[in-house]
Amino acid sequence: MTTPSSQWPAGYRIHPRAAGPEAGVVQAFKAIPVAAIGDAMSRNVGAIGLRQYHARLEAVLCGPAVTVRVRPGDNLMIHKALMMVQPGDVLVIDGGGDVSQALVGGLMRTTCLARGLGGLVIDGAIRDLCEWAQDGMPIFARGHTHRGPSKDGPGEINVPVACAGLAVLPGDLIVGDADGVIAVPAAEAAEVLRRSQAHLAREAVIRETNRSGTADPERFDAVLRAKGLPV
Repeated sequence: MTTPSSQWPAGYRIHPRAAGPEAGVVQAFKAIPVAAIGDAMSRNVGAIGLRQYHARLEAVLCGPAVTVRVRPGDNLMIHKALMMVQPGDVLVIDGGGDVSQALVGGLMRTTCLARGLGGLVIDGAIRDLCEWAQDGMPIFARGHTHRGPSKDGPGEINVPVACAGLAVLPGDLIVGDADGVIAVPAAEAAEVLRRSQAHLAREAVIRETNRSGTADPERFDAVLRAKGLPV
C-alpha cells in the first residue's frame, strides 16, 4: 500500500513505478537514432550537456524512466530506486547539475547489472570511470569526480524531473545513443515511433539523391527566393 503523501517527511517522496510504453514499441525504438526521434519531435527537445561514459559508441540506451530527484551530492534515494526498478528500466536522476560529488560509482554499477537496468541518465557526476567504460551498462552524466556522495537524503522517486534540460515523467521512454538523450512521452510513444520511421524513410530517399548527384536544386533555391535572394 502506498503511504499518503501527507505522511512523508518534508523533502521525501516515493511513488510506485509507472508502466512505460508497450514492450513492442520500446523494442522498435532501439533501431531509431536519437537524431531522427528529435527530428520527429520538432528538433528542439533533448538533454543538453551530458557526456557518454560507456565506451562503445554504438551502444543504445532505451527503456521506460524511473525518475529520481536528489540533493546534489547525495545518493540515498538512488539506492532506494535501484530496489524498485524492473529489468530494462532507465534511471533518470536529477542531481541539479552538480559535479562536486559523484552520485554513482562502481559498486552501484554492479547493482545496476544485477538488476538488469537498461541504463542511467544523470544530471550530476559519476566516478570509477574505468568500470563504467566496460560493456553492459550505458550511462550518460554531466561530469565525473573522485569525490564520493553522502547518503543522508532528502530525495524523491517517480516524480516529474528536469534532467539536463530534459523534462521527464515517470514511465516516459528514454532513448540515448552517441548523439545524445531524448525522452518520449509514454502516451505519445507509438505516434512518435510512426513519425520517426517515416522521417527515416524520407531521409533514405534524400541520401540516395545526394549519393547519385540527382538532388533537386529547388529544395533550397525555393527557400532562398522566398527570402528575397535572386537565385
